[in-house]
Amino acid sequence: MNTSALHPPSTQPDLLALDVGGANLKAADGSGWSQSEPFAMWREWQRLHEAIGRLLHLRPARHLVVTMTGEIADCFSDRHAGVGHIVTACVQAAAGRSVSFYSLSGELVSAKVAAARPLEVAAANWHALARLAGSLQPQGQGLLLDIGSTTTDIVPLTNGQPTPRGRHDWDRLSAGELVYTGIERTAVPAVVRGLPYGGHRRPISSESFATTRDAWLLTGGLPECPADRNTADGQPATRAAARIRLARTLLLEPKQFGDRAAVEAAEWIVEAQARQLARSLAIVAAASSKPPQFIILSGHGSPLALRALDHLGWSVPVISLPKVLGPAVSRAAPAHAVALIGRGQL
Repeated sequence: MNTSALHPPSTQPDLLALDVGGANLKAADGSGWSQSEPFAMWREWQRLHEAIGRLLHLRPARHLVVTMTGEIADCFSDRHAGVGHIVTACVQAAAGRSVSFYSLSGELVSAKVAAARPLEVAAANWHALARLAGSLQPQGQGLLLDIGSTTTDIVPLTNGQPTPRGRHDWDRLSAGELVYTGIERTAVPAVVRGLPYGGHRRPISSESFATTRDAWLLTGGLPECPADRNTADGQPATRAAARIRLARTLLLEPKQFGDRAAVEAAEWIVEAQARQLARSLAIVAAASSKPPQFIILSGHGSPLALRALDHLGWSVPVISLPKVLGPAVSRAAPAHAVALIGRGQL
């Protein structure tokens, strides 16, 4: 859980923004306060209104603005059902407060409109974030590279505005602008089909015994968090536990898989993931009229982003949202962006 509190808790802001994802809930008030916490939508969808209510209790506000990606969770039959559930949960949690939803048109719409036109608000958080990124570089052509726990967004920016080829998730996935790889939750078999061990490249299990978080823990790209058990086996997010999870991927006993072997395998995984991302970046850049003149990094996947950019060798300025906003607010950057939009500041 990441928290930033630049105002005393008793201060009631006019507005609180939420980014309702499939694995996390993120909140921000647009003035420096933010909160990010795990929320497994596919398991806990019936408790969504309670989780949102806790955030509103933590940071009371008179107005609630919402963006979302959690509508794609497989607990919902389709996006229409997912958006409908999220809209209902937000209205229920708001308990009479005004609620609005960010749409792909760049506007805030009512709960009634969001429920009636679900594809306009489904997975719109990337668009709000791209507007925030564009405000940092209002001239020229560049790319927003936002890496989260599960997915990566690559959004072309032209003179401060998002100019993607795709609008909805399926179009963006096809265009390479949405990449289903992240720094924490991506299963290792989705990145590689084999790993080095004992001087040979060996096949691995297709089970989700380990994730990219384990690889980045072992290579030092992510910090240990012993209290966090949001891992493949429910054990701590530590290097020692990550080594055991990675051993299972090779169907080895932990005692057969020492620290040196674990780091070698982890390095193989993070390098393969970086190459995968570099290919997508090259595809998106090639579709633009000119090479990118700048890159804006967002999310908590900067180690992966920098590796991927190293593969491409682009000599362009790199602007880090975590450095501009601070790491906690950056982690909730789409919510922060929607809060600024709701305040009329973006």
